[in-house]
Amino acid sequence: MTYHPKSDFIAVMMERGFLADCTDYQGLDEALLKGGQPGYIGFDATAKSLHVGSLIQIMMLRWLQKTGGKPITLMGGGTTKVGDPSFRADERPLLSPEQIDDNIAGIKKVFSAYLTYGDGPSDAMMINNAEWLDGLNYLDFLRDIGRHFSINRMLSFESVKSRLDREQSLSFLEFNYMILQAYDFMELHRRYGCILQMGGSDQWGNIVNGIDLTRRVIEGEVYGLTSPLLTTSDGKKMGKSQSGAIWLNGDMLSPYEFWQFWRNTTDADVGRFLKLYTELPVDECDRLGALAGSEINEAKVRLANEITTLLHGADAAQTAEATAREVFERGGVGDDLPTLTLSHADVQGGISIVQLIVKSGLAASGKEAKRLIAENGAKLDDVPLTDAGLMLDAGAFSSPIKLSAGKKRHALVQLG
Repeated sequence: MTYHPKSDFIAVMMERGFLADCTDYQGLDEALLKGGQPGYIGFDATAKSLHVGSLIQIMMLRWLQKTGGKPITLMGGGTTKVGDPSFRADERPLLSPEQIDDNIAGIKKVFSAYLTYGDGPSDAMMINNAEWLDGLNYLDFLRDIGRHFSINRMLSFESVKSRLDREQSLSFLEFNYMILQAYDFMELHRRYGCILQMGGSDQWGNIVNGIDLTRRVIEGEVYGLTSPLLTTSDGKKMGKSQSGAIWLNGDMLSPYEFWQFWRNTTDADVGRFLKLYTELPVDECDRLGALAGSEINEAKVRLANEITTLLHGADAAQTAEATAREVFERGGVGDDLPTLTLSHADVQGGISIVQLIVKSGLAASGKEAKRLIAENGAKLDDVPLTDAGLMLDAGAFSSPIKLSAGKKRHALVQLG
């Protein structure tokens, strides 16, 4: 699409790869020129921390603030009681109000690293949708809001259709979620003048519903903007490692492990991730992303440092880099890590992770190595291993790799 934006925010979204779609480019662009316009993203409190999959949304709110807009982080204290069915194969487990409040307290910590909260014109606001959802009268809600929703239309949305096509149950409780999300948008517009809802492209249907409802009930003009659903270049969902979620809260995933996750980015993703997750100029992101050979590893260190600095601070990033360099580049000098040196013949045609664990002395037999992996006790470069059938070729040893068994036993493996 060739659209030439006037507002700084839309320009950044387009230039850095944040933009999948927008309900009205021109209308939103012109509205943003007035400055101080509120925009929101909703975050359900299903866990005590958000994970890396939410980082693209947090960065969108950060850029909104940096370009003069007013970000709203909407905590789903109400909607978490229902559960978003979007593109899920099953119903979310229901949480108690106490668990939800606990989770919200945990999630709040991350936002303050990226956004400035306060009472100024572009200061962020944190709002909980339980504020209006908890007190709703069901009959009034059905009469005043429910009548504006067409079941036929709701069934046509991809998130619902994909579930029904697979003949998977969709409860009435979950079906209500999209009505509640639409109602959130209308209430945020009515109470706080919010003109924009953002989210991943799986939220498109929910966002459009909110725009329609706001227009019909209070004749408000609001907009929607979505980001692409990110997968890594090898097709994996962003934010998931072999061990599961990469949490943003430091007490659930150490800053070193977070740093290491980004350091292990695939070569093909470096440039794109620099644009999305750091504030380096676009030209610099392109330059770093185009590097090859050992130089791309330095670009990955830069990526890991920039992202870790934003979330955990510069000290945490520097400590993580120093630890990594000690372990990987100096072959563990000072850490007294045992080192296994393989010949090129050893890895010709690939070598299994089970063999490596045995050869490095971390397990006495293949059976013990497999059990270690099955019980989540084995790590490769600080990322838990889940696949006992994993094969590594010579390319995996371009720099030494670190194997771990439990928390205290480690070994380095390198090519001689």
